[in-house]
Amino acid sequence: MIDLEGTLRIGEVARLAAVNIQTLRYYERRGILEQPERSPSGYRQYPVETVELVRTIKRAQKLGFSLDEIERLLRIREGGNGACTKARDVAANKLRLLNERIEELADVRRTLEELIRDCQPRRPAEDCRVLTAISNGATTGSL
Repeated sequence: MIDLEGTLRIGEVARLAAVNIQTLRYYERRGILEQPERSPSGYRQYPVETVELVRTIKRAQKLGFSLDEIERLLRIREGGNGACTKARDVAANKLRLLNERIEELADVRRTLEELIRDCQPRRPAEDCRVLTAISNGATTGSL
């Protein structure tokens, strides 16, 4: 329930933003969320806008951004000229890293497919390509 000053308690923010209370406390410790004022009885009093900020953070995480990257994007969002270019650069870097990871995963898939294809049932452990590969520390591209 919003009080007369337009603030929300931590549980209300958590519920409205679909996160748990520990997430909000963590964001505070990291400095992503400003420390809220406290009521005379010690309850955190968050501005109503906190809900949308937390939702923004969660949407950015779904796009694969780390909290460090999100903090940078939030600082950029507060900036003026060139903000879009800076945000684009952060997103382009994330896309580059994502493409690299996809390539790594594709290599892993190809390696596993090759190991499975070459696996002969009923062989002893010392003749098993899968077991040999993991025992010898084989990585993608080294089979």
